[in-house]
Amino acid sequence: MPRSSRWVNHPATSKTKKLILFLLVAFVFYLYRFPSSPSTVEQSSSSIYNISVKDIEGKDVSLSKFTGKVLLIVNVASKCGLTHGNYKEMNILYAKYKTQGFEILAFPCNQFGSQEPGSNKEIKETVCNIFKAEFPIFDKIEVNGKNTCPLYNFLKEQKGGLFGDAIKWNFAKFLVDRQGNVVDRYAPTTSPLEIEKDIVKLLASA
Repeated sequence: MPRSSRWVNHPATSKTKKLILFLLVAFVFYLYRFPSSPSTVEQSSSSIYNISVKDIEGKDVSLSKFTGKVLLIVNVASKCGLTHGNYKEMNILYAKYKTQGFEILAFPCNQFGSQEPGSNKEIKETVCNIFKAEFPIFDKIEVNGKNTCPLYNFLKEQKGGLFGDAIKWNFAKFLVDRQGNVVDRYAPTTSPLEIEKDIVKLLASA
């Protein structure tokens, strides 16, 4: 058999090619939309617990409310190819570890492919009724550019990403320990269950 024909229909090769293509497309989109980090972006807080955000109802929430908990912070979207898998696995993690001091903080964002176009009310209905999420959902925000919310300024300063600090796509993930330190950052294509071992390790720490 000719060498080239061995690779034509190989499932693993096809899956790898699709993943590489997705990452390339996402990276090109990121470079086009956010070519550089503006110098005028507001300096972030010195502690995540000094930051306030708004919940999905528009009410102010101080992140000091989550002091002592392990946090998984995710920029979410309702119409992304990664949506169903991420919500399914985040629900599994939340149900498993919420009583042990684990929280998922989900921040809708419409900056990537316009895949979170709805109002806060529409987002809440989708997340609760379709994806059955029970973890906190917050106000729609921007995670890149001059209108980046203070929380994401802080997260990106604490943990830069590959090819620059900007968020590359929906479902980028930041893991925060019980002391409020950003200990890791994961690509959008990293599934929540792949992070479980890191969450368990942080939950076991004092």
